[in-house]
Amino acid sequence: MTTFRTAAEIGHTELGPRPLPALAVQRAATGLSSVDTVLDNGLRVVAVHAPTVPTVELRLRIPFAGTDPLHAARAEVLAATILTGTDRRDRVAIDTDLALVGGELDAGVDPERLSISGNALASGFDTLLDVLADALTGAVHRDDEVGRERDRLVERIAVARSQPSVIAREALQRHRYGDHPYTREMPEAGDVATVTPEQVRALHTAGVLPRGSVLVLVGDVTPDDAVTRIGRALSGWSADRAAAELPDLPEITAGDLLFVPRPGAVQSQLRLTAQAIVRTDPQYPALQLANLVFGGFFSSRLVENIREDKGYTYHARSSVEFTPSGATLLVETDTASDVTAPALLEMRYELARLGLVPPTESEVDTVRQYAIGSLLISTASQGGLASQLAALAELGLGVDWLVDHPGRLAAVSAEQIAEAALEFFAPTRYTGVVVGDAAQLRLLQSLGGVVTA
Repeated sequence: MTTFRTAAEIGHTELGPRPLPALAVQRAATGLSSVDTVLDNGLRVVAVHAPTVPTVELRLRIPFAGTDPLHAARAEVLAATILTGTDRRDRVAIDTDLALVGGELDAGVDPERLSISGNALASGFDTLLDVLADALTGAVHRDDEVGRERDRLVERIAVARSQPSVIAREALQRHRYGDHPYTREMPEAGDVATVTPEQVRALHTAGVLPRGSVLVLVGDVTPDDAVTRIGRALSGWSADRAAAELPDLPEITAGDLLFVPRPGAVQSQLRLTAQAIVRTDPQYPALQLANLVFGGFFSSRLVENIREDKGYTYHARSSVEFTPSGATLLVETDTASDVTAPALLEMRYELARLGLVPPTESEVDTVRQYAIGSLLISTASQGGLASQLAALAELGLGVDWLVDHPGRLAAVSAEQIAEAALEFFAPTRYTGVVVGDAAQLRLLQSLGGVVTA
């Protein structure tokens, strides 16, 4: 008769717990075959050979900025209808052609770009490109499709705008950047309701342009062949002008937190922010690791303090956000209303402590392993690699930067991380917003540095 042992039994010996094996050396991907080139129509193409599975992953990023206050509303409707019909295919034909090659395409938009992402079997690569080219050059945005998607967007936006996280995000963006177009991450439902098919078609003609755009292709196809096929498929997509880029953002100015009243709220949203540095800055690897120590993953100091120790929140984190012209640090959490002020006090304390009590060797080793490991995991799949490269390509970077980054993280010293902590996490560098019930305002103002509009 077979005897089974439990996991606990397997993990122990007669002498005590079985020791865990040491972590293996983390190795970055090397030898990636790639081509990075610009086609005649001005489209930058980054093609990478990654034959892990017989598929291809595609990421197209088109700069899609607009200064018109109604641009965001029209862009949302455009993104929702660009794959619903062309001169050659209706919605059903698009879905059918993609399904026959195991493929899909999706579109989305933000203040900076129009994004189209997709995948297919490698044997269906040409079909995927043909459907993409058809949408880019021949999307008709039919009246009924525009009406249907517009109505659905109105309902979805109305619901989203009632969410505390959305309210906090909009307040933070306005506090940081004023009326810059970058702040229009979600249009008003009323503005979307006024969008007409003619406006959407006009925006497509004026804004869906190849020059200045980036297409990343990762998969089971040789890079040179991929570039040739992409160039052939998209040869009809051309224009004599470049896609519209956002104007540079103003740098964040340190100062008071803005209190935004939300009557009756049972939770408060705290968002702190400061100017940071871009990926190409020599100090960036040290900043990345310092951020992880502070609040960038579950075992960070911030989480240990206000979640594990004090129970003020279920979720707290810090992150580096990359903007069109730079980068920012963001510290965020949601707390019960009655602990809003204590939570803010502890957030400020942890910011100061990171500089005054530098990360220990143990903390540095943990976050280094985490940073390198998570990067390698995120780029192990074709889709993850394509998404990472698309984000880098918008900054003018490519495969080499991604391959070399684990080495940069491994080379950062504890002293460099301590210096980054002291420089970038000083509480005096931050501003931000607190969204919550006005009953908490007196306690917040007693801490200092909190004002009302």
